[in-house]
Amino acid sequence: MASLNPPQAAPKWTHSPEEVLKLTKDAIAQYRALEDRVAALKPEEANFESLALAHGENYFNAVVEPLSFYQNVSPSKELRDASNEAEVIVRDFGVESSMRIDVFRAKQAAQKNIQASGRKLTVEEQRLVDKMILDGTRAGLALPDAEREKLTQLKKELSQTCLEFSKNFNEENGVVSFTLEELKGVPADVISGYTKRTEDDKELYDVTFKTPDIFPLFKFAERPETRRAAYEGFENRLAVNEPIMSKFLGLRRQIAKLLGYPTWADYVTEVKMVKNAKGVKEFLADLEQKLRPVGLKDRETLLALKKKEHDAKGLPFDGEFYIWDYRYYDRKFIEESLNLDDQLVKEYFPVSVVVPAILEIYQNLLGVKFVEIKGETSLWEKDAKDASGFVGYCYLDLFPRAAKYSHAAVWPLLPGYDKEDGSRSYPLTAMVANLAKPTPQKPALMRHDDVVTFFHEMGHVFHGLLSKTKFARFHGTSVAGDFVEAPSQMLENWCFEPKVLERMSSHYETKKPLDAELIDKIIKSRYVNVGLFYLRQLFFANFDLKVHTDQEADNYTKLWNDMREHISLVKGGNLGAGQGSFNHIAGGYDAGYYGYTYSLVFAADMYATVFKADPLDPTRGQRYREKILLPGGSRDEIDSLKDFLGREPNSEAFIKELFGQAAASNL
Repeated sequence: MASLNPPQAAPKWTHSPEEVLKLTKDAIAQYRALEDRVAALKPEEANFESLALAHGENYFNAVVEPLSFYQNVSPSKELRDASNEAEVIVRDFGVESSMRIDVFRAKQAAQKNIQASGRKLTVEEQRLVDKMILDGTRAGLALPDAEREKLTQLKKELSQTCLEFSKNFNEENGVVSFTLEELKGVPADVISGYTKRTEDDKELYDVTFKTPDIFPLFKFAERPETRRAAYEGFENRLAVNEPIMSKFLGLRRQIAKLLGYPTWADYVTEVKMVKNAKGVKEFLADLEQKLRPVGLKDRETLLALKKKEHDAKGLPFDGEFYIWDYRYYDRKFIEESLNLDDQLVKEYFPVSVVVPAILEIYQNLLGVKFVEIKGETSLWEKDAKDASGFVGYCYLDLFPRAAKYSHAAVWPLLPGYDKEDGSRSYPLTAMVANLAKPTPQKPALMRHDDVVTFFHEMGHVFHGLLSKTKFARFHGTSVAGDFVEAPSQMLENWCFEPKVLERMSSHYETKKPLDAELIDKIIKSRYVNVGLFYLRQLFFANFDLKVHTDQEADNYTKLWNDMREHISLVKGGNLGAGQGSFNHIAGGYDAGYYGYTYSLVFAADMYATVFKADPLDPTRGQRYREKILLPGGSRDEIDSLKDFLGREPNSEAFIKELFGQAAASNL
């Protein structure tokens, strides 16, 4: 091991708030100077080499990406604020940079000269040239001066508005408070994590809106009034974002119109696999039609369960199925029909066992190994003997703390690419999660859902580490937005495979793995109430599509609640501005939420075709690594899929997975 010295040092994380801003501004100045040099080229001087923008972009991102990451993880408010401010500056510069017509003309001249010279570029080089030209066109550089100026202003305003929305989302710190009696049914180890205080001689427990706190309440609190109050607080926790969403949707409509696109959704999907808004609408409508009868049946089943419980407890029953009933009765149905206890399953998944087990599964499957050198976790080829086997760095930030990003996500902080001197710059990916913490009674335990999420996010980590492209622009997860989730979604299947479940489970007291009966129940629970689950996903996707295809503003709070009731088949209540917490459409998934379900079609096909027969086979893992991970976005995603599958992808496996063999043949 001693000879394994990384050829690239890990970045330092010791910046002061002042340095964050200074380094960001210096990087911008350096890249702007490069753009000035490119813009000053005479048309005949413009060629592939003189347009050194790709290399400049590599250096620029290597500086600014880690600096803007502090806002998601730093315990220091000053550093988070500086990081956020730095990102605003970078976004503003991005808008300015994307609108430089002089640079665009140099790119056009280079494209023309390359064609005229008859020079044959590699596939990836040609893709870079094509994408640079398309970027300019999509940025409005073909517009007259006055309109282009207006576009620049609108884009800057849009960028800042979305950033404000996301900042509110990240920094939300509200609570909803209950007495112990009101929390009846919520597991004791969860309650022990709530902050306890006294108010008017009453002991109250403050429940934050963070997932490990609030979700167990939705699933276990026996009192409907407790769940209702918690849900209303949860849904309305970001009402402050209501006018901000209205503002950024209005700005997007103006930008789409200026650029000559029918809608913002058409603008966004032009560079996706689906190609246009019509394709999204058809995909969602087709899936909703197949899911609605299944969802209505699920709702009937859960409503009967609710009636039975309300009758037994003498509670009033109004024949309605509310949004705060869904997670509670979904859990009860699974417990009763499969006799599957979520809390019992959790005891088999201590964090200290699951995390190393998942890392080991990935290492064996993909032929790599994690090595810790001087406190830095790095990834190497399995049989690495020296620096040539180095792959990149990986950070795992797994537990909740104040003001940290509150969900699970992966940041590709440094991409991999070829430097100008031919040597390699190596990637760094960071995974941020919020796993449960230990309690006085028990170690940190993971729900099976958390295990699935962790497995999924590690899929993004390896996409970011095992991709190998010439240009950073195409590295790792820099693929079409409606494909980016497919590899990780495919990998979720491992969490429902008997031998994998056995390998990564160990009861925190007995140390025994899950037995065959419990494993069978977990597998059967996967598609229980699948209709209601996916209709909820379709609600988010349809809301996202509608607000990005409508030509006029709307009352978005009313639209959110009406669409949810109609599509998700659950009644609302006094829920307020739930759209204020829909951060996806402020943070890069605008007109893109459909992609979660769209990419599941590819995920199911990849798994069924290649991995199902032997999910832990390193030979299959190698095929996945070479044909899906390695190319990143350096070729069309459909070409990577065809290469991996040996044919065109189709939706058969997805439909079969959701509805079963018999049902699928009738759809």
